[in-house]
Amino acid sequence: MEEEHEITVKDLKRLLDSGVHVNLIDVREPHEYDFCHIADSRLVPVRQIPDHVNEFNLNEEYVFYCHVGERSGWAVNFLRQLGFKKVRNLLGGVDAWAIEIDPTMPRY
Repeated sequence: MEEEHEITVKDLKRLLDSGVHVNLIDVREPHEYDFCHIADSRLVPVRQIPDHVNEFNLNEEYVFYCHVGERSGWAVNFLRQLGFKKVRNLLGGVDAWAIEIDPTMPRY
């Protein structure tokens, strides 16, 4: 059975609300992260993902996100090629999170 590569903002919110531990990785640039980000996420700009691979645990769940999902999609595909199975891309990125989950979050 194929692993799911993507997750919606609503499904992520349900997971987080249920207490499931998910590593949230923001792959945008520092100035974007400073402007807005999902609580408890870690910033690892997409161009630095190859340098941080050894910091990711094959057995832990990760959700990667960016502005709308393109850069994080690249990161997820890259990590899946290296054998990571529990990595997913947040569909619509932080922009979808601001629209559907947290309307107080600034958008750009």
